[in-house]
Amino acid sequence: MEKQFQLSKNALVGFLKKAPGDFTQQDIINFISANGIEMINFMYPAGDGRLKTLNFVINDLAYLETILSLGERVDGSSLFSFIGAGSSDLYVVPRYRTAFVDPFAPLPTLTMLCSFFDKDGKPLASSPEYVLDKACQAFTKQTGLSFHAMGELEYYVITDDDKTFPATDQRGYHESAPFAKTNDFRTLCMSYIARCGGQIKYGHSEVGNFTLNGKKYEQNEIEFLPVDARDAADQLMIAKWVIRNLAAREGFNVTFAPKITTGKAGSGLHIHMKLVDKDGQSAMHDDFREGLSSAARRAIAGLMKLAPAITAFGNTVPTSYFRLVPHQEAPTNICWGDRNRSVLVRVPLGWTGNGNMCGIANPCETKASAHDTKQKQTFEIRSADCSANVYLLLASLAVATRYGFEMDENEALQIASDFYVDVDIHKPENAERLAKLPTLPVSCADSAYCLDERTDVFAACDVFPEDMLRAIAAELRKFNTAEAAKNPNLLVERHFHCG
Repeated sequence: MEKQFQLSKNALVGFLKKAPGDFTQQDIINFISANGIEMINFMYPAGDGRLKTLNFVINDLAYLETILSLGERVDGSSLFSFIGAGSSDLYVVPRYRTAFVDPFAPLPTLTMLCSFFDKDGKPLASSPEYVLDKACQAFTKQTGLSFHAMGELEYYVITDDDKTFPATDQRGYHESAPFAKTNDFRTLCMSYIARCGGQIKYGHSEVGNFTLNGKKYEQNEIEFLPVDARDAADQLMIAKWVIRNLAAREGFNVTFAPKITTGKAGSGLHIHMKLVDKDGQSAMHDDFREGLSSAARRAIAGLMKLAPAITAFGNTVPTSYFRLVPHQEAPTNICWGDRNRSVLVRVPLGWTGNGNMCGIANPCETKASAHDTKQKQTFEIRSADCSANVYLLLASLAVATRYGFEMDENEALQIASDFYVDVDIHKPENAERLAKLPTLPVSCADSAYCLDERTDVFAACDVFPEDMLRAIAAELRKFNTAEAAKNPNLLVERHFHCG
């Protein structure tokens, strides 16, 4: 049993020989006592999508037990725009499964993410992490399945240009050193994220690379493994926090902004989704047919119908819409397809072939693989970017996929069929097919309108409070579309560190 925890980079997992989801308060206390932990940090996502921090000195065991059990009060009006100063007190209570040893703290420190509770000790209805929790519960209640997800976190690292071994402009995909200059920084980030509990799949340099005003801009990506969507959101939040802190320490600048200059690759936050049954097995394939299961296609049908409104959660600043243009490997039209990077929802290769690739590559490897390759299949939505509050974005995707199951099954499967494309829709010869496909919103105001049109769906099952949806739409409408067209450089600067 302990063997499965031997390679974990999370110090608590290695010490306690437990999965994070099984951590108890006594486990946390035992780790603190045995490892000389002097401080506790609470972190929690606020309305701006960033993590906030509250520090505690561990005075004695009684005080430690108190904060671990009861949490602490915070000023909700300073964290969320929808909370008034007259009734602003909230509780923050730690979630033990998120605990990690803080790699940046000058003193031995244990950090945990927290949940928000109101004055009556109930989860705060509009707290981003609770909205996601409600969305996942509603998805399971409707479908009998669990909603798993993972993110592809893209970002630019900005350094001084030393003019040596210049990379080919916009050809940085999977580039190696010395042509890629920030690979070592990326691998250091990956190591730190893993120590903080992140389940990483891989990392690599991305397409974007250019020089501007004596600075070198290199795009990177870190991709995660599919986990319960609630854990996926926590991991993405911590990963962004790690990358920014390491960049500050190393003297670099980083940006997760969706677009930072014209003609160069923008940075997205592609979200892969996976449906998992009650036994922990993938529900992405049926045994009796090729391709995706009917369950997966129903989920995609929901995404097709709610895609315009999802941009209200996934593309929240004007520069988001500078990225959603043709020929930039970013979607503009609502459709889906296999292995197709011109679509909104892509079904990537899923190791569903019958070939023994390992044996061909390694002739001495005579035993067949024991891995169930169908467990790896996902589908990804490619529109979102890091301006999103990841909890609300994943909640919107859980709602949309659930919506596909709430339709009549035949209707949902027909929608999936109607929106399927097997060509590059941006090629001239496919112009007629492209013209028949609906398009994504082109501005924040457009996204707000689309959200208003589908408020009933997102508010159903008490997932998104209606006043929260109205507030999200109102924030989007504050952005001036004419200003965006007139002065894009000012907007890039303003939203350079969004999310």
